[in-house]
Amino acid sequence: MNNSKSSETILVVDDVRVTGEILLQFLKQKGFNVLLADNGKLAIQMTQDRQPDLILLDIMMPGGISGFEVCQQLKSVESTRNIPVLFMTALNDNINKLKGFELGGADYITKPFQYDELFARVNAHLSIRKLQRKLEAQNKLLKDEIGRSQKLEMARQQTQQLLKHTLLSQDEGTELEKCQRALALFIRTVANDLKTPLNSIITDSIRLEKESSPTRALRLDTQSFKTLKKLQETGQQADNTVDALLLLAGLFREEEVKLELLEMSDIVSIVIEKRLAILIKHSQAQIKLAEIWPTVPGVRLWLEEIWMNYISNALKYGGKPPHLELGANPSPPDRVRFWIRDKGEGLTQKEQDQLFTTPFNFQLHQLEIKEGGFGLSMVQHLVKQLGGEVGVESQKGKGSLFYFILPAY
Repeated sequence: MNNSKSSETILVVDDVRVTGEILLQFLKQKGFNVLLADNGKLAIQMTQDRQPDLILLDIMMPGGISGFEVCQQLKSVESTRNIPVLFMTALNDNINKLKGFELGGADYITKPFQYDELFARVNAHLSIRKLQRKLEAQNKLLKDEIGRSQKLEMARQQTQQLLKHTLLSQDEGTELEKCQRALALFIRTVANDLKTPLNSIITDSIRLEKESSPTRALRLDTQSFKTLKKLQETGQQADNTVDALLLLAGLFREEEVKLELLEMSDIVSIVIEKRLAILIKHSQAQIKLAEIWPTVPGVRLWLEEIWMNYISNALKYGGKPPHLELGANPSPPDRVRFWIRDKGEGLTQKEQDQLFTTPFNFQLHQLEIKEGGFGLSMVQHLVKQLGGEVGVESQKGKGSLFYFILPAY
């Protein structure tokens, strides 16, 4: 009966022609393309030329290259290293089974064959190979996107230098405004081009991590798993940089601010579960969130930037590990106070007085995009633009509470 599988190719290597022919007919009936080699030298040549999806390899092949030697040579070459090799061996041949695994064999099948078991093992390893290829493709895509992000960073630095020299050489405000509008358009265009592929990379790498758990078909070694985690972190950091660039583009346009009603619970969730997820995990922070959050008029990227700065500061200075609490409460007569409380060392009155005294600097050559945002001066600037105010309550040795107050809906 033909099961009409997709056209995977299997190479059967056995010096006993009868055995090879039997396997050839069986696998063809199951819908596979089958190649047949009766010696090790021919098997190596066919593997290099045809790149089969899986190899069934007899261990004992007297008078030529053994199955072990064939496997060892294939695993030493980049183009054939990842092709799964299933050894065919005698039922009680435990020594050879162990040696086969040491040389890179993926599995073994005992003689005489149980054909249902053979078919199941072949299918399992073909599925694993498909997942591995998918992971390799995703890794390549992410490397390409990281390269694009690096080019974006170079373009940003060059643009900053260009604008710096332009600012120094222009005497009229109209020329400065033209430069700012051109820069804002450039930043927004490039950032939006990167946003979709970066989100795709982050989503796909998280899904691949879940598929590689010990209970699933795809199993990764320790180094590969670390690489996958690093890809997630790098993708998220690049995505945060894009959001920061979009924020700057909006500020440099100096147009009238258009507010929309926003659920603050959604804003907080995005910052904690996505934009600062890596920092939160590394710091082993414990975060308690209020159950009820109000809806307020605002600008989404601005509110994300405010929480990014407050939460990242609390992760750094809120104790080891940090214990944080976030919430909101009415501020009469018609405002809402949002706050974050930590259990860190706290601040003296002098330290509190100095926190929000430096105005945000729009000189591009002095701007720096940090992992946790642009800093408290940016928080103060954004909250003021939204018609609100910022502040801190703290006592040395008793932690701190940072807050910002906005007009209520």
